Amino acid sequence: MKIITWNCNMAFRKKAGLILVHQPDILIVPECEHPDKLFFDNNTPKPADSLWFGENIHKGLGIFAYGQYRFKLSNKYNSSFKMVVPITVSGGDTTFNLLAIWANNPNDPDGQYVTQVWKAIHYYHSLLTNKSAILIGDFNSNTIWDKPKRAGNHSTVVQQLEAKGITSAYHQHFKQVQGNEIHPTFYLYRKKDKPYHLDYCFASTHFSDRLKSVEIGAFDYWCQYSDHVPVIVEFKKIRLKKQGS
Repeated sequence: MKIITWNCNMAFRKKAGLILVHQPDILIVPECEHPDKLFFDNNTPKPADSLWFGENIHKGLGIFAYGQYRFKLSNKYNSSFKMVVPITVSGGDTTFNLLAIWANNPNDPDGQYVTQVWKAIHYYHSLLTNKSAILIGDFNSNTIWDKPKRAGNHSTVVQQLEAKGITSAYHQHFKQVQGNEIHPTFYLYRKKDKPYHLDYCFASTHFSDRLKSVEIGAFDYWCQYSDHVPVIVEFKKIRLKKQGS
């Protein structure tokens, strides 16, 4: 299974072909316009299933499935977390719980970005304890910005997930330490000298034990399309018992 996240910096309809050449089974697209605006040409693969969340039709969270994969929004979904969305993914060779993430809620006085994820992993605790879960998307966070007095900072999110057996695929694959990543996923103002690692795929042991590859997009190619580059994660085929939503 190949799962990709790419913050497309809006106008996904014009850029979809760029990421779909990588043949994702599941694609998470922050800053994606509403499906009513997604008109793809005949050469662009059409998703087999999709979900979209947001209040601005030009800039929401798009989640797309290809091949045999299908989505079902969890009945535990809490809209107060905005774009941290729990989904049951079925089809292909596995069924699992997915949290699709664009950590961006300017209306939350407690914290607009990673605090959203921190709140969500507590609320969706039961969906993350079945050893078949993935959290992926734009977390808008990094350990370098931790505020020690804030419970919901990046490091506490990582620690809470690790306590559930859920770890970062990138850090596992490249043997990196949180806050010292050598592969940026975001370039402020699309400047190569302003790099940060903000996009992640966290996976439970059933996936991380079968991690095949992780690829971070190259700045020189992707900077003409977005301030983010894609994170492409592939797992070897697995077979899991069906999980409830």
